[in-house]
Amino acid sequence: MHNGKFVFSQLLDFLDKDVFLRISDKYNGNRYVKFFTCWNQLAVLMFGQLSNRESLRDVALATQALSQKAYHLGFGKYATKSNLSKSNNGRDYRIFEEFAYRVIADARECRATDIFKLNGHVYAFDSTTIELCLNAFKWAVYRKNQGKGGIKVHTLYDIETSIPTFFHITEARMNDVKAMDAIPYEENSFYIFDRGYNDFKRLFAIETIGAYFVVRGKKNNDFRPMRWKRRFPPGSGILSDAIGYMDGQLTMEKYPEKIRRVIYWDETNKRKFIFFTNAFAEDERLDISPMMVAELYHNRWQIELFFKWLKQHLKIKKFWGNTENAVRIQIYSAITAYCMMAIVQKKMGIERPIYEMLQLTSVSLTELLPLDKLFGKPNNNIVNELDESSEPTLF
Repeated sequence: MHNGKFVFSQLLDFLDKDVFLRISDKYNGNRYVKFFTCWNQLAVLMFGQLSNRESLRDVALATQALSQKAYHLGFGKYATKSNLSKSNNGRDYRIFEEFAYRVIADARECRATDIFKLNGHVYAFDSTTIELCLNAFKWAVYRKNQGKGGIKVHTLYDIETSIPTFFHITEARMNDVKAMDAIPYEENSFYIFDRGYNDFKRLFAIETIGAYFVVRGKKNNDFRPMRWKRRFPPGSGILSDAIGYMDGQLTMEKYPEKIRRVIYWDETNKRKFIFFTNAFAEDERLDISPMMVAELYHNRWQIELFFKWLKQHLKIKKFWGNTENAVRIQIYSAITAYCMMAIVQKKMGIERPIYEMLQLTSVSLTELLPLDKLFGKPNNNIVNELDESSEPTLF
């Protein structure tokens, strides 16, 4: 029998506890605390998420059942429902937010790559709505006449590192395009949007700072082509690649410069897609083909996969507190857990996908088993039916 650390303790070792303690001191998180510190709280929340606990009571009972192992698991003294609830509602969520961003930075650094070779990062931006019961979450009004509350988690996702890099949490009724104003744009980086972000004034703002966008167009987007390519490789799916201007007075005022339109035929789903971008093939800074434009949009599926994982596997569906503070703490602890697993995968050279690692972790957190054995080379004779590991359709 392996006499080392528990699996969960080994995972926590990949997080910088000293950084977390400095952040918690910054916000006086441990003032007047005797037993259940901010670090204990984060550990309990992450344990509950990774082990698929369903409720606050469930989390508390699980830690009580493990009371003899609590110290070695990082819980300190086991958590009761009351002190966990009090901590989630009362402690400053910025402790967990700031630490989540530090872990995000660590994950991006160790997973850095240049798949697209575009001399800049490639991001997908989208949102997911999490519905809440309005009676329990009165601050999160969504559809008041239906008695529904909700929040939106607007996310900027680094496609090349598979890491979410920025979050903007708002009321669910907020229009998605308004969240574009909160994005920390970077020069030379690419931003991929679905057609819900067809706001050409905001897209032009991306152009003015020297960044690039690819957005799925709508059928009613008026476009006046000035020049276009006529020949494309057989089977490429490219129907048109034109440079011109947006038509219509209002749209021209919002986007007065030239813009590129690529029309792509998805043979698998028998669907036509229209993309607009400010990245031109003759741009000295990059050489981007119409197929690359389609490929960039295709990679949006990764953020959809992340949202599905966030909701289903880290128990974001059911919140363990009703206040906005508690909800934010739970979201940021979930993000920390995701990035921690991404760091483990990269630093240990694990061949399994993160989703499969999570499945193994959920039933092994209290095992005295080395991580390299737990996440060892996958057995090709074992078929894991994981919906989350299946890539969605092309578009």
